[in-house]
Amino acid sequence: MDIEFRKITEFPRGTLAALLQDGYSFEPRFESYWKNQWTEFDNFFYDNPHIADFSGFMTVLDGEPIGFVSWNPTHLPEFTEVGHNCIATKYKGNGYGKTQMREAVRRIKKQGAKKIIVWTNERLAAARHTYESAGFHFVKKSEETVCPECAGSRIHYEMTVKANEVPGGD
Repeated sequence: MDIEFRKITEFPRGTLAALLQDGYSFEPRFESYWKNQWTEFDNFFYDNPHIADFSGFMTVLDGEPIGFVSWNPTHLPEFTEVGHNCIATKYKGNGYGKTQMREAVRRIKKQGAKKIIVWTNERLAAARHTYESAGFHFVKKSEETVCPECAGSRIHYEMTVKANEVPGGD
């Protein structure tokens, strides 16, 4: 895995929405529910580059963006919540998602978060495995209100950051 992590703003507007569309393409109903939200998210990050570059990054392989992760820093240092997190379909199953999430956790810890929260859906088994392998712990299941027929239940994970934990590197 020869990947690098770069600023979201180094890539053109539309890249985030395109990655989300591709990453969720295994279930076409996801797009019908979330495409507008993906476009709004993409526009928000590109309209606010200082937020994009503080609370997210692009995962890049051979100069090509293959995924990204974002988080909401609004409640730092008490907690932050991972937002979108995806890997392009043709790169799934190679460990890139796990590497990407571990880098996100490292950066979030460096920003001083005491707790990291993430939600996913029951149908997204690979995402659940990624979060668990990155050190998140299952908290609870709840009802998915947007598209339960294709997503299943919502699954809540958390990671508590130990006070003496110091992330390495930049």
